[in-house]
Amino acid sequence: MRRRFPAPTSAIVVGAGMVGLATAWHLRRAGLAVRVVEADRVAAGSSWGNAGWLTPPITTPLPEPAILRTGLRAMFSVTSPLYVPLRPDTVLIRFLLGFLRHSTPAAWHRAMQAYIPLNHRALAAFDELSEGGVTEPTHAAEPFLACFAGAEEHRLLMEEFEQIRAAGQPVTADLISGAEVRRIAPAVSEGIANAIRLEGTRFLHPPHYLEALASAVRREGATIHERTQVTEVSGGRPSTPAGVRVMTEEGEERWSADVVVLATGAWLGRLARPFGVQTVVQAGRGYSFTVPVDPMPRVPLYFPIQRVACTPLGDRYRVAGMMEFRRPGEPLDPRRIDAIVRATRPLLTGADFDDRQDEWVGSRPCTPDGLPLVGPTRSPRVIAAGGHGMWGITLGPLTGRLVAELVTTGATPDLLRPLDPLR
Repeated sequence: MRRRFPAPTSAIVVGAGMVGLATAWHLRRAGLAVRVVEADRVAAGSSWGNAGWLTPPITTPLPEPAILRTGLRAMFSVTSPLYVPLRPDTVLIRFLLGFLRHSTPAAWHRAMQAYIPLNHRALAAFDELSEGGVTEPTHAAEPFLACFAGAEEHRLLMEEFEQIRAAGQPVTADLISGAEVRRIAPAVSEGIANAIRLEGTRFLHPPHYLEALASAVRREGATIHERTQVTEVSGGRPSTPAGVRVMTEEGEERWSADVVVLATGAWLGRLARPFGVQTVVQAGRGYSFTVPVDPMPRVPLYFPIQRVACTPLGDRYRVAGMMEFRRPGEPLDPRRIDAIVRATRPLLTGADFDDRQDEWVGSRPCTPDGLPLVGPTRSPRVIAAGGHGMWGITLGPLTGRLVAELVTTGATPDLLRPLDPLR
C-alpha cells in the first residue's frame, strides 16, 4: 500500500546503532534532512561489543529444532550458553512460549525463506557504504574456522549446513585437521581435533566501524544528538508530520519530521507498541571481553560446542558468547564472563585470560519467530527497524538501504514484506 501523504523531506531516526546509522546515511543520500537521536552514545548498545562477524551463509532464524531436540533443562543453568533466569516475568514468558512454538522444522523453513534474499545482498550493502565514504574497512575472513575438540563433534554443524543448503542458501564449507588449524592460528590448543572452514564471510572492528559510519553520517549533513532520550513518538496524520518528545540537557523539547524511524534495538517495543507493534522484542544478552593472544590469530575462530566467538580487534582478541534472556538494562553478571573463560581457556593456549579488558554485556533484540521487525507501523509515518537478533551487524546496512527505499518511494520493498512489524 502506498502512502497517503506527500513525499517526505525530513526524518528522525531513533537509535545510533548499526541499523539506525545506516538508515540515516541512506536517507541523507536520498536528500532528506535527518536527525539521529540516541539515548546514550553512538553504538552504546549491542552494536559495540559483539563479535563483529559478517556471516550471511549462516545467518538463520534463532528458533531452531535443535533447541527442542537437546532439551530445555540446560537453559536454566547459569553456565549454559543459552540461559533463562527463573523469575516471574510475563513478557519473558510470552517470548519463550512464542520462541518454542517457532522452534519447529516448518517454522524454521518459513523464516529461512525470508532470510535468504537478504543474505544474498548483505555484503554488497557494506561495499556501498565503503564506496560512499565509510573509511573503516571490513576484512575477508580467510578463513573463518569453526573448531572442535571431539573428532565427531563437527557432524552436527555439517548437518545444519545441509539444512541451510536444502532451504536454498549456498554454504561452502569443508573439514580440515587440527594440525591445519594450528598452522593457520598457532594459538589454538592441541586439544582441537579438527575444524570446519567456512567461505564467504567477513569481519569488522565494531567500535571502529560504528564510529566511522557515524562520521560518514555527519559528513553527509545529518545531525546526531547523543545523550538525548526520546520519551514519546507521535504518528501524525496524512496532513500533519510525525514527531518525538525528547529530554535534553536543556529540558524537554518536541521535534517534528515527516517520518520517524524506530531503530532502538531491544527497547523497540516501548516506542513501537502504541503504533500496533505487538510482537515481543526480548533482550538476548551477550557478553564479551578482550585478551592478548600470543601468537595473535588473524582470523575469526568459532567454538560451536561452547558457543564462543572470537575476533581479532587490533592487538587484542575479542572473546564473545552467551545468549541470556533477561531485561536489557540489568547489570553485567560476572558468572557469565567466568563461564566463557572456563569454556575457552583450554582451547586457546596462547591467550592470557587473566588480562581481560573491555568486559561488556549488550542486548540483542530477539523476536519469537526469529525475524526482524522492519516496515511501516499502524501509522505510515512511523517505521520500525529492529528485532534483528544476532544479525543486526550483518544485516544492518542492507536494512538501512531498504528502509530508505520504503520512505522515499512509499512502497514496501519485496524483501521487507515477510518482516512486517504488524504481523
